[in-house]
Amino acid sequence: MNQWGERFRVSIFGESHGAGIGIVIDGIPSGTKLDLDKIAFRMKRRAPGRNTLSTQRREADEVKILSGFYNGMTTGTPLCGVIFNTDTRSRDYTPELLRPGHADFTALCKYGESRDFRGGGHFSGRITAPLVFAGAVAQQILSERGIEVGAHIYSIENVFDTPFDMAGVDKKTLNELLYKEFPVIDDSKGREMSAVIEKYKSEKNSVGGTVECAVCGISPGVGSPFFGSVESRISSMMFSVPAVKGIEFGLGFRFAETDGKYANDEFYTDGQKIMTYTNHNGGINGGITNGMPIVFRTALKPTPSIASEQRTVDISKMENTKIEIKGRHDPCIVHRAVPVIEAAAAIAILDMIL
Repeated sequence: MNQWGERFRVSIFGESHGAGIGIVIDGIPSGTKLDLDKIAFRMKRRAPGRNTLSTQRREADEVKILSGFYNGMTTGTPLCGVIFNTDTRSRDYTPELLRPGHADFTALCKYGESRDFRGGGHFSGRITAPLVFAGAVAQQILSERGIEVGAHIYSIENVFDTPFDMAGVDKKTLNELLYKEFPVIDDSKGREMSAVIEKYKSEKNSVGGTVECAVCGISPGVGSPFFGSVESRISSMMFSVPAVKGIEFGLGFRFAETDGKYANDEFYTDGQKIMTYTNHNGGINGGITNGMPIVFRTALKPTPSIASEQRTVDISKMENTKIEIKGRHDPCIVHRAVPVIEAAAAIAILDMIL
């Protein structure tokens, strides 16, 4: 089922080359003011065709709200937003040749011949646009409660940006990243990353990377142990983003290389609040927020659609063959994934605090 959430519930629909894509959001308190200009701004951050580093498919990604919104405020009933597809080119796709790295084969196994294969159908990264809409709504509600979510490109291949100061990342840093077309902390590293992407594009190939995300202003005590842990809830949403293949919180896999004295975050107080000197655990202990910033990183795989020749199977003949994927595709989706990761995090956090 394409539904997620307990209190802030979302359900996505549509296909990459269908009439449109969209999302239904339930659980938004009535009377919530929504700034549609801010939503449009966040949608443009993910939209395709903005520069040479992205697919040249051009979609405005303008959201038409069909229900749950009146006179600038939510009504309390389900909020439905639709994005109509305007620049599809389905002739680039064929159902007979399985594209390596895609969901073509698994979709065939689950849905049979009736699946929509055009542009990946419902499995396409294009379906993340409605998630950004839902995330933009969630971010406005969170902001009213003093919580901000922001992210940056942490790495492209082996080029790394300056990491967040996990104990000191603040809302000002997140806001500065929000207005960067290529969201990195160190712009010189951003130029190096862009060069890497251009290199792979010229070679008819693609490249992956990581996104680092932070949640600032969240109170201690959010979440539940074990199955309802903050890590579990955030991770569940992150793996709803098609290209995400890994996630780590705080030091993450580096915990395996250190000792307990270093890994532990020692406490201190300013007389009113309890905080930690370091934030190696990414703001979470026992599955529950401790009041420090939540910090995590996601790994995104290279775009599977590449123009280089690859081996595959022709399912109409059940014969081995080769394929050169046609169409308009991103040589790297990491920079466009930043607002998607932010949106997914905002949805998960809001679901936990409502």
